[in-house]
Amino acid sequence: MYHYPASLRKLIKSLAKLPGIGEKTAERLALYILRAPRLEAEQLARSILEIKEKIRLCTRCFAMSDSEVCHLCSDTTRNPAVLCVVEQPADMASIEKSGAFNGCYHTLGGALSPMDGIGPDEIRIKELILRVQNGDIEEIILATGTNVEGEATAAYLAAQLEAYPVKVTRIASGVPMGGDLKYVDQVTLQRALESRHDV
Repeated sequence: MYHYPASLRKLIKSLAKLPGIGEKTAERLALYILRAPRLEAEQLARSILEIKEKIRLCTRCFAMSDSEVCHLCSDTTRNPAVLCVVEQPADMASIEKSGAFNGCYHTLGGALSPMDGIGPDEIRIKELILRVQNGDIEEIILATGTNVEGEATAAYLAAQLEAYPVKVTRIASGVPMGGDLKYVDQVTLQRALESRHDV
């Protein structure tokens, strides 16, 4: 890589720090940016600076937003009585892409993980309880991950919410569409059998 000028090497190293981008991909991206019209490179640089300046957390659901309240919380067509609890903004984005949910969200900012020093005070559980106390929420859907931390978080939240007159549900998990049973792990199969429904 030393055959490149210092400024190009610096860009390659910066791009290689991005998740999922190795040195070869970073090199291809840097060379593309170098060959791209100046206007395109400037737009990319401005977009990066703009998100660093403008993106913040929604004061209501704690998702990413470029205003005090995000566009989903501001959308009057959504059902505010149903709240979907997710770990991260990316989880919310995945649910939104499915088009299957029309309620509101609450982003915890992580999952309980005592081994990593993440307890109830390190994620937004108090804020969730406050929303339940202050709002007209009828159902809370726990959409945390199905790993150990996500399951522990869902169980903890369910226990905390027992004191309130709100229906608490958990997203189903099991065999993926198009999945071959012989390749599905035992825990997933067990969950799929436990979550079976009438046809």
